[in-house]
Amino acid sequence: MNKTEIPNTAAARRFPQEPGRRLIRQISRRYDLYLMLLIPITWYLVFHYGPLYGLQIAFKNFNPGKGILGSSWVGFEHFQRFFDSYYFWRLLWNTLSINLFSLLIAFPVPIMLALLINEIGSKRYSKLLQNVTYIPHFISVVVIVGILTVLLSPSGPVNMLIQALGGTPTRFMESAAWFKTIFISSNIWQNMGWQSIIYIAALSGINPQLYEAAKMDGASRIRRIWHVSLPGIVPVIVILLILDIGQFMNIGFEKILLMQNNLNLESSDVISTFVYTTGILKGEYSYTAAIGLFNSLINLTLLLLVNRFARKTSDTSLW
Repeated sequence: MNKTEIPNTAAARRFPQEPGRRLIRQISRRYDLYLMLLIPITWYLVFHYGPLYGLQIAFKNFNPGKGILGSSWVGFEHFQRFFDSYYFWRLLWNTLSINLFSLLIAFPVPIMLALLINEIGSKRYSKLLQNVTYIPHFISVVVIVGILTVLLSPSGPVNMLIQALGGTPTRFMESAAWFKTIFISSNIWQNMGWQSIIYIAALSGINPQLYEAAKMDGASRIRRIWHVSLPGIVPVIVILLILDIGQFMNIGFEKILLMQNNLNLESSDVISTFVYTTGILKGEYSYTAAIGLFNSLINLTLLLLVNRFARKTSDTSLW
């Protein structure tokens, strides 16, 4: 054997082990940080990836006595049943319309609030405005719905004001026509302060010299907002918009369920509440698993499409 081949052979044997050794050395140096990662990784594995095993019941006639593996396959029967049902279009329209109106109306509000807080010259008043708008986020959903019920009851302050102005009292909480308006507007009031935190942080990172240069060029406050503030937070807006669209078919299940009654069911019945009432209360696990999978596939499709569009039209995307 040629002596010159020995070092090459030894190096070839050692080379595959080098990446592993580097990884082990890196983990040993930063073992405390990797230990901290175990908690979120375990949480995701147990509560997000682990349940994916149970998705197969959407294609089976699940029997708790036989278990997941012992239940018989039915293919796309549950999907076909859902698509052919009389309530399919009602559930789909209610889910889409509530999320679409929320995206169009509620999404810009935290941005405008952040711009307003950023433009207030007095730190005292800006902190006051921040605190006042943050507080509703920490109020329980049950309390929020209770407040709405009291305010909008036939004998509540809102109807008393309507009567004082010569109008006719309205049962807002029992009206299908008013449900989406009440739900979306109360969500804006509850979450706009909390959602504005990220935008406020992004605005604080804009170089102050840009504002000074715009002011020296004679730009008004509106112009400075339009040409300096908004472009500075556009990447954050795009990322949050993509994430919101990725959750497009998911609605605040608890709040809708608390606000829901037989009189407003025409507007308040969405996919998430239907899955709860049919799957959990009535025990139709396979049927509602198929509905939930259909809902998740729509979310995934929208996320991929919007992220691809954002990547092609701008330099900002999730991946």
